[in-house]
Amino acid sequence: MTSETITADAAGTWTLGDLTVGRVGFGAMRLTGSAAFHHGTPSDRDRSIAVLRKAVELGVNHIDTAAFYFSSLRSANELINSALSPYADDLVIATKVGPFRNYAGEWGGLDRPEDLRAHVEENLRQLGRDHLDLVYLRRMRQDSIAEHFGALADLRTAGLVRHLGISDVEPRHLAEAQAIAPVVSVQNKYGLDFREPETDEVLRLCGEQGIAFVPFFAIAGDGGARGAATSYDAEVLAIARAHGAGPAQVRLAWTLRQGPHVLAIPGTGNPDHVVENVAAGALRLTDEEVGRLNALRQKAG
Repeated sequence: MTSETITADAAGTWTLGDLTVGRVGFGAMRLTGSAAFHHGTPSDRDRSIAVLRKAVELGVNHIDTAAFYFSSLRSANELINSALSPYADDLVIATKVGPFRNYAGEWGGLDRPEDLRAHVEENLRQLGRDHLDLVYLRRMRQDSIAEHFGALADLRTAGLVRHLGISDVEPRHLAEAQAIAPVVSVQNKYGLDFREPETDEVLRLCGEQGIAFVPFFAIAGDGGARGAATSYDAEVLAIARAHGAGPAQVRLAWTLRQGPHVLAIPGTGNPDHVVENVAAGALRLTDEEVGRLNALRQKAG
């Protein structure tokens, strides 16, 4: 694959409510440092800004972030503001609320529903915006999301939020949220080496109902927030060689094959990796290759 000439258009588009985005976006978590969140070496500021500008230069118009994406010296939202403001009219910035981190980097669990307005306002302040395009409620293992999602729906009515999504949920939570307000997107952990029947069911329901499904850790796999996978199954490597591509690109291409409603948000702090991730949107796996990868996934837990 010749990555340099490939733009985000190659992957096609999807509509989040009334907002059209490319199916390959950008996840901002890794902008802040080598190991995500407060740990590890803080990122180089100029390099992180270059990553964001490179993504937009390649046609990426969907950026996923959160106010709790920060390290000891870097805030993802502040980097986005510095790199991309004034924002292009077609740029969609999605953020997440629910979990709480203090400025020492310590997690405080899930805030009360009435505290979510402060979460939204903090994202607005950091990003320098008067409204948020898309806000996800990140579930923190609570049984019901109705009260918290209802609080976000009120902020949507007030004009602070344009569209709503939910994250880390089961099928019953999707139905619960939809009874309160429209859901345009769902974010769950999903990937080639991660198989969970409830998430597979969420993926199916989203496809049937025209809701975007946005996997996180699609490349990182078991590495999760610590970073991308460094070892790959032989099947993935063989398919990568057949296409002259990298194994991470194969994982992204497989993810996009799961349905036209599936959006990828690979994150990186490396401008070269941005080019490779966007190029994965042009990688067309054969049905036979998808079958081999699906068989590999059946072995995953």
